Amino acid sequence: MRKTILAALAAIGLQTGQAAAQDVLPGHVDPAPVLDAVAKAMGVDKLRCVSFAGTAYAGQVGQNITQDTDWPLGEPLEEYERTIDFDRKSSVERFTREPGMNPASWKYGPGWRGGTPLQENERQAFAVSGEHAWYVDGHGSEPVPAPTSAELWQLDIWMTPHGFMKAARLPEAHTTAIWRWELGESGRDGATTSDIAKVIVLSATVLGRYRVNATVRAGNLIQRTQTRVPHPVLGDMNYEHEFTEWKDLGNGVVFPAGWHHHDGWDDERQVPLLSGGHNSFGGTFPRMRMNDCEPVAVPDSVLGAARPPSAVDVQELAHGAWLLGGTSHNSAAIEFKDFVAVVEAPLNERRSLAVIERIVELVPDKPIRYLINTHAHYDHLGGLRTYLHIGATILTHQRNRLFYESELLNYEPRTLQPDMVSLHPPTEISEGYTIEDVDEKYILGDGERFLEIYYVQGIGTHVEGMLMAYLPKERIIIEGDLYDPGLLPKEHARPTETERAFFRNVEQNRLQPLLVAPIHGAAVSWEEFLNETVQDGIEE
Repeated sequence: MRKTILAALAAIGLQTGQAAAQDVLPGHVDPAPVLDAVAKAMGVDKLRCVSFAGTAYAGQVGQNITQDTDWPLGEPLEEYERTIDFDRKSSVERFTREPGMNPASWKYGPGWRGGTPLQENERQAFAVSGEHAWYVDGHGSEPVPAPTSAELWQLDIWMTPHGFMKAARLPEAHTTAIWRWELGESGRDGATTSDIAKVIVLSATVLGRYRVNATVRAGNLIQRTQTRVPHPVLGDMNYEHEFTEWKDLGNGVVFPAGWHHHDGWDDERQVPLLSGGHNSFGGTFPRMRMNDCEPVAVPDSVLGAARPPSAVDVQELAHGAWLLGGTSHNSAAIEFKDFVAVVEAPLNERRSLAVIERIVELVPDKPIRYLINTHAHYDHLGGLRTYLHIGATILTHQRNRLFYESELLNYEPRTLQPDMVSLHPPTEISEGYTIEDVDEKYILGDGERFLEIYYVQGIGTHVEGMLMAYLPKERIIIEGDLYDPGLLPKEHARPTETERAFFRNVEQNRLQPLLVAPIHGAAVSWEEFLNETVQDGIEE
């Protein structure tokens, strides 16, 4: 078998080497014979659609406890099944998962969005057909449009081995190929120097803008596909699938039963990167069938769906203090004598620019001098670069500073979705005062109004490096993810770990809040917080 595999690779090398002498660039090989060999080995032309089933895991991208740890695993995706129809450009995933633990709009990987309705039912479905995407929370529930996820879910179709091959053979793919010797991975036992293999890497443009690389290993099978996707925190984020456990489906078609997916680099050394997150989806799917797929009908409610608006609702908390809502995440703005401070820059640049414009209407001619970041979860970080660009200094806990400076607030190019910093790089990133870190306590003030910023201790498994802010004169406390008023199901055990930590930190710092201004949900009185959360006694 080994001799047969080596002979196949040698044949590709011989064919491509002859073409290289004609019109192929140095270091490259002619992609045409490689595409033909891979298509034949995998049965690409004989596979129109495929269904596979098994058990999967889900990684919560951007929700890690510390930046040097992997994405936390969510609940297992039991009874997982997926049908991909290459001809109709559709994919439907269904699985069973424990309700009440995840946003209903999130399946796995990127897209986690706190402050949105939680999953209410066990059975979940996520679908994309062409430019339309949607999800269904439970049998018989109404489909919910997911327009912001459509392109990524569509990309996933063409990053499967057979999907890549179908896309790479289109004229607009402009497919190229290179060769290289691939070393084994560096594992816990040190560098692996055995099993060095010569591979061919095919590279094709997919969906008009994603350059996808596919590694062809022995046997002319695609072992790995990789590209970069736009992300508000990580920029051009690494996005890759690995495939193993190939199964013979008959009629010359083979398909992988083992899947493993990374968001971000699988960086064992964390050099030069600090973020340790990468494992976001995977599983084993031994039950397969091919070319037995029904068309996927796009629900009427999804056909006309558009991206959600960026409306900003303003609630005055006190004179010169506002809660800026209108979406899943709030920001808070506090006016001082000569400047404005903002708590939280969530989601992305689009949202942050809308909030900034509203603040300028409320407080003309005063600079937004400070942006207080509560914690390092990605749905709370997407606008930090936007505030940095307009001249704000970022206040965050000292545990977050190194990650922010090395991977977020920098000059690294963002080609897929350029933002203000990448398009108009400010000199302050390299020359100015961009970050102030907080250890235990930090105070902003102008002699009349003060904003106290506290490190939140004892959160446990949610996140490390959390801050909360307190206006002592107005007795208003601003927090993110510690307490989300009215968003947890009634049957959820209370107080939660974060609610307990919130209460204890207020007590130990001898704060006396009258109003809670959350990043998720509406502002409520401190009394309402106690009534909602303290059922069995939070002090215990």
